[in-house]
Amino acid sequence: MSSIRPWRDIARRPSRQIMVGNVPVGGNAPISVQTMTNTLTSDAAATIDQIRRCEDAGVDIIRVSCPDVESTAALKQIVRAANVPIVADIHFHYKRALEAADAGAACLRINPGNIGSSERVKEVVNAAKANGCAIRIGVNAGSLEKDLLEKYGEPCPEALIESALDHIKLLQDHDFHEFKVAVKASDVFLAVAAYMGLADAVDCPLHLGITEAGGLIGGTVKSSIGMGNLLWAGIGDTIRVSLSAEPEEEVRVGYEILKALGLRTRGVRVVSCPSCARQGFDVIRTVQKLEEALGHIKTPMSLSVLGCVVNGPGEARETDIGITGGGNGKHMVYLSGVTDHHVENDDMVSHIVRLVEAKAAEIDAGSSVSMDTLHGKAA
Repeated sequence: MSSIRPWRDIARRPSRQIMVGNVPVGGNAPISVQTMTNTLTSDAAATIDQIRRCEDAGVDIIRVSCPDVESTAALKQIVRAANVPIVADIHFHYKRALEAADAGAACLRINPGNIGSSERVKEVVNAAKANGCAIRIGVNAGSLEKDLLEKYGEPCPEALIESALDHIKLLQDHDFHEFKVAVKASDVFLAVAAYMGLADAVDCPLHLGITEAGGLIGGTVKSSIGMGNLLWAGIGDTIRVSLSAEPEEEVRVGYEILKALGLRTRGVRVVSCPSCARQGFDVIRTVQKLEEALGHIKTPMSLSVLGCVVNGPGEARETDIGITGGGNGKHMVYLSGVTDHHVENDDMVSHIVRLVEAKAAEIDAGSSVSMDTLHGKAA
């Protein structure tokens, strides 16, 4: 059957599938969204509290740093409390990896080359096998091996790819294949080129990220350009948006990137105008209030909020619920793309919230279908 809109189709790169806890990564599995806690892992209560906020935002997998024995000691309690798989972030000290695997981590994030001798890598692999752990090979442009920097002169796509292939061989030599790989860089061009080259060279799942991307706005832009480029090309099986912001914000941005490409849907997709002198109500403040008030909605659906009748009716025809600004404080409400009734300024936000909640309940009950599912055409 041909696609209704073939220009929207993304052909994902075929990859092996691994399991990170109960979350499939790669193959035909949905692209998973990850983040990382920034609390002291040794403070289990604070870490669990942060994990809860990320879970509310829809996170699929969470990474926690395990730099010391106090962190791996707290990991068992954290894993037990979490509702999503926990990845233990390990640097240099192989014993932390062994402790994390025994504590119930679903995945170990390591650079096999930093772990030490082949015998130590073997110990980590054996611990991962014994505990059903996956491994993420994390190559980063900021911490490339000295010999590769000497060989290539600077971090470049070829250096990142060679590092990843070397690390993959270390695991494969120990008959370990449940791994995913990242080749991150803060430079968008470098990261994209490295991932594209690696995607052609291996069949394992790829973990995407533009590392050290920056603050909420700058980092969101860089991550969207870099990861969006790769995802549009079908590359990437799990993503982490690296922001100097709270981890739940990383999760929200990650979902927005996937939603924009039609790769994942969660919650309300808002279509709204930037506003101008034609607006019949304060669009900016209204959208802010609506996004805050609708954060609890997990059902995939769409809402258009436009200030005037220039594009408002056209956008409303493509969304589940729409509102278009009108004169004298009276605005037109659209349901499933069709004009339905008017609402006045004072009741507008609470009225739209009630309509979205009711529509979400209908979709969940199977008595209604989202316009997004129907490619913007009412049933």
